[in-house]
Amino acid sequence: MKKVATLFEAAGLADTAPRPLADRLRPASLDEVIGQDHLLGEQGILSRMVKAGRLSSVIFWGPPGTGKTTVARLLAEVTDLHFEQLSAIHSGVSDLRKMFDAARARREEGRGTLLFVDEIHRFNRAQQDAFLPHMEDGTIILIGATTENPSFELNSALLSRASVLTFKRLDEAAIEEILARADAREGRKLPLTDDAREALINMADGDGRGAINLAEEVFLAAASGARTPIDREALIGLVQRRAPLYDKSQDGHYNLISAMHKSVRGSDPDAALYYLARMLVGGEDPLYIARRLVRMAVEDIGLADPQALVQANAAKDAYDFLGTPEGELALAQATIYMATAPKSNAAYVAFGAARRAAEESGSLLPPKHILNAPTRLMKQEGYGSGYAYDHKEEEAFSGQNYFPDGMARQSFYAPTSRGFEREIKERLDRWADLRAKRPKRS
Repeated sequence: MKKVATLFEAAGLADTAPRPLADRLRPASLDEVIGQDHLLGEQGILSRMVKAGRLSSVIFWGPPGTGKTTVARLLAEVTDLHFEQLSAIHSGVSDLRKMFDAARARREEGRGTLLFVDEIHRFNRAQQDAFLPHMEDGTIILIGATTENPSFELNSALLSRASVLTFKRLDEAAIEEILARADAREGRKLPLTDDAREALINMADGDGRGAINLAEEVFLAAASGARTPIDREALIGLVQRRAPLYDKSQDGHYNLISAMHKSVRGSDPDAALYYLARMLVGGEDPLYIARRLVRMAVEDIGLADPQALVQANAAKDAYDFLGTPEGELALAQATIYMATAPKSNAAYVAFGAARRAAEESGSLLPPKHILNAPTRLMKQEGYGSGYAYDHKEEEAFSGQNYFPDGMARQSFYAPTSRGFEREIKERLDRWADLRAKRPKRS
């Protein structure tokens, strides 16, 4: 213990220890909050609520370390509301009931309650419903905080009673401002080279609290005798670069695969590779990515380049065979191939239209002339009568009708003029011309 105390004294932290630097730098007023001007600026919705003296229930949605808890606490102070905080991870129905009872008693004494619920998406549907009557009668002002998309994670009834306010990931300028405050608070600048300071900002990954914690590690390392200024390589070894924010089962998962898919669709191989790397670095299952590559091949490239599907399946097999890290190169190759391939969603659109027609047309039988007649009765019923064997026709094309009797001929597939579909289009146009010129066949 003495050794730890000496370390804090050398770092200049003894007078305030054991309070972490993040706690000592916590904003004391809404004006000191960094990076959320769209909410707290002069025209921000929270600023307008405070000026009007009418704070309503809201959901704070945003990544970690962007100030959600701090802003909630400061709103309670500036509106003279009693501040209560619960974590949905550690709280249950009994905790909610006690809190509601206390808030009701407090209200009878003339003071309102601001209830801040962290990780509110962790509450189940029934627990979320428990808030509703107390929000409606004014017993509480609810501020829920979540890192997950409220549209997917919260009840529609709760969302109808609370506005969703988005907290933005802190940009580099905001993180730099936070580090400048840390410098001022410690009375000295972070002992980092310019490259290392830039690397620390990148390591923070938009998380203000994370940036402060990294800075505190640097201050302590310098106090313990580390060579200063600390360069980029030494910094990485000191703080152990944190993995990028990525939750394989939540929003990060869907956001990045969506970004990769749209980059491929938009023919941007560089952006597609970037998102592929982001997912792999974040620990995504490479075979999940391989499956999505197969989908991209059939949805966005299709017959404009039939080899895209071959590439996607080959990449899946190669990864399955080689594993990490060698197999990841096969995924990268397939990603580049598809991002640079000609694009067509004609097959995707055609199948969707055909599916709708199938659902709407019921159980119409195919025309009898294209049905087999393995029995005498079926022959007597006209099955197979009049069928034209296409290989015996000119250009191996009979032009006969294949749609059910009573159903007009449909046109679902409209190939583009890109890639291999250009040839397909020429064939279809030629067959349409032949069909129009030949006598109508049943």
